[in-house]
Amino acid sequence: MPSEKVLEAKKALVEELSERLKASVSGVIVNYKGINVADDTQLRKELRESDVKYTVIKNTMLGRACEKVGLEGLEDVLEGTTALATSETDYTGAARILSKYAKDHEEFAIKSGFLDGEVIGLDKIDALAKLPTREVLLANVLGAFQAPIASFARGVQAIVDKGGIEAALADKENAAADEEAPAEEAAE
Repeated sequence: MPSEKVLEAKKALVEELSERLKASVSGVIVNYKGINVADDTQLRKELRESDVKYTVIKNTMLGRACEKVGLEGLEDVLEGTTALATSETDYTGAARILSKYAKDHEEFAIKSGFLDGEVIGLDKIDALAKLPTREVLLANVLGAFQAPIASFARGVQAIVDKGGIEAALADKENAAADEEAPAEEAAE
């Protein structure tokens, strides 16, 4: 029977893991079998740069933490070698990085994941992995907002290049006078 000290350490680990799961917006559980040290180091670096926490964890500890926070349906995947990647801010980071890595490494596989406290399947993880990064999405939105402003600025610049506002107003008055002249000639 384990000592009281070991049991307390395990309880503390489950509690810490439970808090991590609660605070995370997304998480991915993987089978890291067959990964070498160099690849693991590179993978961890990439995950860290995307603000994703990656930890190798015992299945029983993760199972108890999942049970404690209400993530049900993960019991079936908690076998073999298991690592957990979670993020408190990025919904797609872990899925994108780990899916890309799994394509390049045959034995490395995604088992399951969760999103906003709900267990998701491999199809949703693949869909998350295909989404662009937050920065790319923000750039697209900003580009959409800037397009009308840029068009207006080009129009103003064309007026200035043509001779200024006075010339544009004179052109407009000349066009209006030309339209009125044929109407007057037709009346005579």
